[in-house]
Amino acid sequence: MPGGRLTHEDRQKIAEGLAAGLSYTEIAGGLGRPISTVTREVARNGGPGGYRADLAQRATQGRARRRGPSPTASTATDAYGRDPEAVDELAEQFTTMLVGTGLPRMTARVLACLYLTDGGSLTAAELVQRLQVSPASISKAVGELEHQELIRRERDPRRRRDRYVIDADAWFRGWMASARQNAMLADFARQGARTLGATTPAGSRLRDIGQFFDRVGQAMIQAAEEWRRDHAAKRTPHGRDDTAMRQRPRTPDGGR
Repeated sequence: MPGGRLTHEDRQKIAEGLAAGLSYTEIAGGLGRPISTVTREVARNGGPGGYRADLAQRATQGRARRRGPSPTASTATDAYGRDPEAVDELAEQFTTMLVGTGLPRMTARVLACLYLTDGGSLTAAELVQRLQVSPASISKAVGELEHQELIRRERDPRRRRDRYVIDADAWFRGWMASARQNAMLADFARQGARTLGATTPAGSRLRDIGQFFDRVGQAMIQAAEEWRRDHAAKRTPHGRDDTAMRQRPRTPDGGR
């Protein structure tokens, strides 16, 4: 039924639609499903060229068994009243989006898991348990996320183990790391242009690339620093809204 879980028949229709060259919009319309449901289903089961209904059905059943029995009506929500199935779907959508940015799927799953955890931090063992993967997979994923500065590591003195933390500055750190890479590319391109000769076709091309990455890198740094200042100004050291304490008059354009 629309809005519920996909059936084997639904998956067969998806496979037939892909084979016929139909778009995701057309397939979703025929099923009476959101387009996101179809795109997510195909993305996590082989992609447009490798999607097979029987394999997708078995994979879904396997994931359901690993998660354990479905919650009963009395336990259908968590401590905050949220539907666990809806949270699982959100995690899958988030993962798919992160994969689209270039992250490997396992790395994206770990990052999504950390973002959607209320505490904002998990140990490697907790990640293994939640994602039902090997410790080696978690180790590789958190290493990649630390390298990109999207998470940070804290030592839990009580449990004597590391915790991997996601916080408000996570994207700021990752963004700044990317800006630094752009600056390095700009420097390399400028040096390359000098080596090749700025008036030669190749040298001119590298000069333009250097100017592009220099401009983009500066804009990225400026935007990130403005966000951080605005974010910090809204909060007190205890995390409460600081609007009443600042009492700064604001003009119609926001006081800038």
